[in-house]
Parts: sequence; C-alpha cells; structure tokens
Amino acid sequence: MDKLKKFELMEKISRELEDIRNSQQAVLEKIAKVEVDNIELGDKTIESKIPDIYQRTADNSAAILEILNSFQEKTDDFGSKNNIDQLREQQEIDNLK
Repeated sequence: MDKLKKFELMEKISRELEDIRNSQQAVLEKIAKVEVDNIELGDKTIESKIPDIYQRTADNSAAILEILNSFQEKTDDFGSKNNIDQLREQQEIDNLK
C-alpha cells in the first residue's frame, strides 16, 4: 500500500472512531434520560439495571476516546513524516496529465 493510500485509510478509520464516539455519547444521553424519566415511574428493573448499563457504556466510550486520540496522533505523525500534502499535490498533477 502506498503512503498516500495508507494515510487516507488512517484518516477514514479516525473518522469512523469519531463517529463511534459520538454514537456512544448519544447512547449515554439516552440512558441518562431513561434513568431520569424512571424516577417518576419507579420501575424497579430499570432502577436496578440502568446504572450498570450506563457505567459499562461510559467505560466503553472512554476506551474509544483513548483509542481515537492515540490513533489520531499516529495518523498526524505519519502524515508529517511522509509529506502527505506534497504527495497529494503530486497526485493531483499526475491526474491532470
């Protein structure tokens, strides 16, 4: 795999990880809303299970964020070390020929 293709794949994975992180945040917000709504309803199953579900989801969200930050740093380093901007410019020139 050439360097430009590898970098583009790394960027794609970063975007996908960011999307997963955003999805996890939305899930956490929905779980919290169910927990708050259940205060009025008082369903015992929800009351007993939701805090654990929330915590596991929060732990997963934190792990995803850790992976995302690490991977974005690797992507940035790879881009800098391999002159990705210059490779992109050269690719555009080659495509015009």
